[in-house]
Amino acid sequence: MKKIITIVSYLFIFLLGITTLFPFVYMLLAGLMSYSEVTSIPPTLIPKHFQWANYAEVFEKAPFLRYFINTVIVSLATTVATVLTSIFAAFALSSLKFRFKGLVVGVMVSLLMVPYESIIFTNYNTIAQLGLLDTYTALIIPFLTSIFYIYYLMGYLKGIPDTYYKAAKIDGASDLEFIWRILAPMSKPALVTVAILTFISSWNSFLWPLLVTNSSDLRLLNNGLSAFATESGSDVQLQMAAATITVVPILIIYLIFRKEIIRGVAKNGIKG
Repeated sequence: MKKIITIVSYLFIFLLGITTLFPFVYMLLAGLMSYSEVTSIPPTLIPKHFQWANYAEVFEKAPFLRYFINTVIVSLATTVATVLTSIFAAFALSSLKFRFKGLVVGVMVSLLMVPYESIIFTNYNTIAQLGLLDTYTALIIPFLTSIFYIYYLMGYLKGIPDTYYKAAKIDGASDLEFIWRILAPMSKPALVTVAILTFISSWNSFLWPLLVTNSSDLRLLNNGLSAFATESGSDVQLQMAAATITVVPILIIYLIFRKEIIRGVAKNGIKG
């Protein structure tokens, strides 16, 4: 009976793996097909001749290199800002003592319940009134911090014994020195997790850049995919090639840092 359950479990995992990987694999193959192959019914699964020229055409038909540079700039700026603001806020909420700290934490937790879609137009009106539409600033400012990651890091830092902070203060270290020299190295898995997930979220953003940018010079990669749709139809093979270019960098980053991400999620600080 136990052997049967094991076989069924492996079969279920295999089916889930195939279901998860198939869209990605098909996207890679469709990006190398001709238009007739990618739109054929029944669909073609493997191209007869690999159309590598599709990738060159992607950059010819749209300013995709510009989209790529914009996405890198916005994602890096958002990631650095989120990591810094999150660890500073998490340190204050986990180690420092001040009045109404419980109220601040309670308000933060309640704000986690507010869906992003309900405040996006408020953010848009604020950016518009500040005259920041169609700028890098508009793409970055609303994402300089994250309540979720502050709360996540706060839980992680609470697992680090207070003795480290007390010893640092006895040695004359400032709070900033303690964060930089002791807290950040000890929290590396959690910080890497925050950085990677923030980068991925910023890289994949679509709705906000579409709202606050009007010119193609400031559009991001996911917005650039619409460049391959016309009134007479879509260049599906080019969309697939462009989507591959969009996804592959994120996949590479995940494969490089996957151990750090798993460690940061699984480990909740250092127990003393």
